[in-house]
Amino acid sequence: MTQDRLIGVIGAGLMGHGIALVMARAGLRVAITDPMAEARAALPARVRESMVLMGHDDAAIAATLSRIAVHETLAATVAQAHAVFEAAPEKMALKQAIFAEIEAAAPHDCILASNTSVMPITEIMQGLTHKDRALGTHWWNPPHMIPLVEVIRTQWTAEPAVAAMMALLAEAGKTPVRVDKDVPGFIGNRLQHALWREAISLVERGICDAESVDTVVKSCFGRRLSVLGPLENADLVGTDLTLAIHETVIADLENRPGPSPYLQQLVADGKLGMKAGAGFRTWTAEEAAKVRNRVTTHLRKLDTILDD
Repeated sequence: MTQDRLIGVIGAGLMGHGIALVMARAGLRVAITDPMAEARAALPARVRESMVLMGHDDAAIAATLSRIAVHETLAATVAQAHAVFEAAPEKMALKQAIFAEIEAAAPHDCILASNTSVMPITEIMQGLTHKDRALGTHWWNPPHMIPLVEVIRTQWTAEPAVAAMMALLAEAGKTPVRVDKDVPGFIGNRLQHALWREAISLVERGICDAESVDTVVKSCFGRRLSVLGPLENADLVGTDLTLAIHETVIADLENRPGPSPYLQQLVADGKLGMKAGAGFRTWTAEEAAKVRNRVTTHLRKLDTILDD
C-alpha cells in the first residue's frame, strides 16, 4: 500500500469520523464529506476528541488531522479515491442513491465499500454497473478502537477487490476477516445476537434477572473471549465434551424465529435503554456515563495488553 493513495469517506458521524481517523493515523490521505455542514465543521474536533480518549499526544493528533481533507461535495471527495467507505445512516434507498453517485464520480478502479452492520450488501449494490468492485465492510463501534472489520463479498464481487480491501485494512492496523456469503448479520452480529436472544430468554422465563445475566458473562466466559474464541475453546475442552454438553443443553435453548415478546413490550413501553433511563435495567445519567467510560477505558487498556 502506498501512502499517497487517497481514501474517500462518505459520512462524518460516529462511524465515518472513526474510519477517517484510522486511515489517516496509518499515514494515508483521507477525503471526507457529509451532507450536513455542521458535521463537516465538527469533524476535526471529533477526531481530536477520539484520539485524546485513546491516549494520543498533540503531535500524533496534529499529524493525523493534517492528512484529512473535508470536502463539501461527494464528487470532490471520491474523484481521486483508491477506495471509498460509505458510512451513511442505515437506510436502503439512501445507500443505493449514494453508491450511484459514487460510481459516477470515482475512478473506474476504485473499490466501493458500504459500512453496515446488518443490511444486505447485495441489495445495496444491485443497481451498480460495475458490481465486481463493490463489497461490504462492517466496522464495529467505535471503529477506531475495535480491531475487527468484516469484509463481505456479494455474488458479483471479484476476488482482486476482496484481496485489495483485506490488504488495505490490514496495513491500516485493522483485523479483517472474509465473509464469503452475504447473510444477514454477517459473522459477528449473528454470534452476538444468538447470545442476546438466550440472555433475554433467561430473563423472560424468570430464570434470573438482567443484572445476573450480565454478571455471569462479565465474570465468567467473557473474560477469556478476547484471547480464546468459542471454537478454540471447544477444541481446548474437547469436541467429545462439547457434544455431550450440547446433547443436554441445546434442546432447551431459545429457538423462536422472531424477536422476543418481552423485548417488544419493553420498546412498546418506551423502555429504550440508557437513553430513556430504563430498558432491561434502570439507569441514571451518571450510571450510563460510567458504563460508557468503562468501555472506553477497557478497550484502550485491552489494546495495549494484546499489543504486548
